[in-house]
Amino acid sequence: MYGGKQLNGFIFILAASSDDIGFIFHKNALSDDSFVKELITKVNYYQNINWYFYILISCFSDIAELFRMEDIYDVLKKYWGYDAFRPMQEDIIRSIMDGKDTLALLPTGGGKSICFQVPAMAMSGVCIVISPLIALMKDQVENLQKRGIKAEAIVSGMRANEIDKILDNCVYGNIRFLYVSPERLENEMMQARIQKMKINFIAVDEAHCISQWGYDFRPPYLKIAEIRKLIPKAPIMALTATATKEVSADIQLKLQFKKENVFRKSFERENLSYSVLYEENKLQRLKSMLNRIQGTAVVYVRNRKKTKEISDYLKRNQISADFYHAGLEMKDRSKKQENWILGKTRVIVATNAFGMGIDKPDVRLVVHMDLPDNLEAYYQEAGRAGRDEKRAHAVLLYDKLNITEIQERIETNFPALSDIKKVYTALGNYFQIGTGIGDGIGFDFDLGHFSEVYKLPILQVLSSIKLLEMEGYLIRTEALINPSKIKISIGSSDIYQFQMQNEKYGEIVKTILRSYEGLFEDFVKINEIEIARRLKISIDEAKASLTYLDTCGVLMYLPQKEKPQLIFPNGRVKTENISLSKETLSIRKKKFADRIQSIISYTTLHKQCRSRILLEYFDEKTNKNCGICDYCRKNKANQSLDEEMNQIKKRIENLLKEKPKNIEMLLEDLKDLGEAKSVLMIRWMMDHEILVQTTENELKLN
Repeated sequence: MYGGKQLNGFIFILAASSDDIGFIFHKNALSDDSFVKELITKVNYYQNINWYFYILISCFSDIAELFRMEDIYDVLKKYWGYDAFRPMQEDIIRSIMDGKDTLALLPTGGGKSICFQVPAMAMSGVCIVISPLIALMKDQVENLQKRGIKAEAIVSGMRANEIDKILDNCVYGNIRFLYVSPERLENEMMQARIQKMKINFIAVDEAHCISQWGYDFRPPYLKIAEIRKLIPKAPIMALTATATKEVSADIQLKLQFKKENVFRKSFERENLSYSVLYEENKLQRLKSMLNRIQGTAVVYVRNRKKTKEISDYLKRNQISADFYHAGLEMKDRSKKQENWILGKTRVIVATNAFGMGIDKPDVRLVVHMDLPDNLEAYYQEAGRAGRDEKRAHAVLLYDKLNITEIQERIETNFPALSDIKKVYTALGNYFQIGTGIGDGIGFDFDLGHFSEVYKLPILQVLSSIKLLEMEGYLIRTEALINPSKIKISIGSSDIYQFQMQNEKYGEIVKTILRSYEGLFEDFVKINEIEIARRLKISIDEAKASLTYLDTCGVLMYLPQKEKPQLIFPNGRVKTENISLSKETLSIRKKKFADRIQSIISYTTLHKQCRSRILLEYFDEKTNKNCGICDYCRKNKANQSLDEEMNQIKKRIENLLKEKPKNIEMLLEDLKDLGEAKSVLMIRWMMDHEILVQTTENELKLN
């Protein structure tokens, strides 16, 4: 051997002949045949041993990158404190580190974030994470920063110089994660900087959004594949908790996977007991369940009004509860969420705006008071129970009205073209933009105010906007949840001179400088309420002063924004020119109707294991019943009865089919069978939730 080199656990043995160059050793016995072949070709060309290291370092930068890889177990322990991965996580991680396009299908609570965060930290460079939700980006960035990991997010509402600073840090600094929305990838400045970044791979979260057959299709996701042309060597990892085979295939096609590569963990949740209960008095049943099942709970409802009504009902019944929906102020949402996570609030009653990205392991009960639109959404929301793998319950309560309401959503979600055009015209008038104007400009959008002004149903407006977005006429953003920020624009000597010459605003400048550090280097988060308190002025006065200082060029002030925005990507078009493709209307409408039918079937059919129904929906075949859902429990209970007791049970069921009865009336009807055995069977049926008690203390079939 003429020479050798050890770098971060790798040993390259350089021998006299090219045949021996294949000896590449690593502590995990890794080898790269393609690299060996290329290296041999180079050595044969140069025929000079002194060139070996030059070839290695200069001609194979990707191998030099490999030298800087850390052991994934060391990374997992260092930043997350875990000693071992969950099933399939390591396989997914090694796949992306081998440079393979990778689709990870993991159920809710399956640890998707670990799958892309660990390899990104083990490799050098920046990981670009594409996510559809600003709130989710914000949560993940904050969680990474708490672990001492450099992460940033670029969201709507940021100024160009703030975005420029973040992108510079990704190119020249030590940022490890850059979170962006799919819309951001279309920005020319973003595309130019991406080509300068050392990107290890791209992670696409909520990847089902890219599939037109997915339940939450987002047109901007279709643009993701185009960015691959700018960074052809960077592999892509797609992650989702809900995808059928059709959607999985579509994800890989739309993201231009070089080769099909799917890691699919079973969607079975062995610790989660699913139940579906027909109930006229849902509040009474909810209270009963919360009294019987101890621990943290989430209650999902369809509208904001119900969140407070049900929360108040539970509190009146001495059950710790609070409500949550997207219409609340950001600080209120954060406080309510924090209290629930810390256990200060036991039950959170919420719309589906709650729960995304929250990893609370000890949720014992998730109750749906209304029907979700599809089984994907139900599975994801119900799956927030029992992430600690201990027994938990997911209960769906329904009545006849729920079935009617959800069937009506098929027409509501796909309004007529004339109604869609009416909404589009109203939007143009609302924002006061003429035809051909407004190209790429974001307009703050208050849905409630808009609907009220133009007397349009909110659901019709939302559905029309979504369909218009699919055709490229509009882009909608999530609510912008950015804290207020400031950055000093002038030097320290100029600041002093400004204070001397502007007594009125000198005090607020002095207060800001005393309260916050790093103002001259970067944007710093501020709290206008705290500034107002220290200056003994109103919050509006504090905001006005900051705005004035921004106008004067003393500082840059980015006030907090919470309203969503609508963007006309190509300006406002003539209403008569708006058209929707057959694919947008008829095909998607049929797919939506099929999903509606799937949730109705799951709800109303009581002749199969609930877990098996869900698994089969996600194309996972099994002959095994879960043993713990409502169907399995009743089936098991029936099998345990002897013939005599089973006859009593059937008699009770027949007596209660038409209407509830109090226990005295029921026992009178059963007197020929013997009171002792009848009482025993009634108790047994109540214990197994076959019978329930109404508010009038009558017994009825569950």
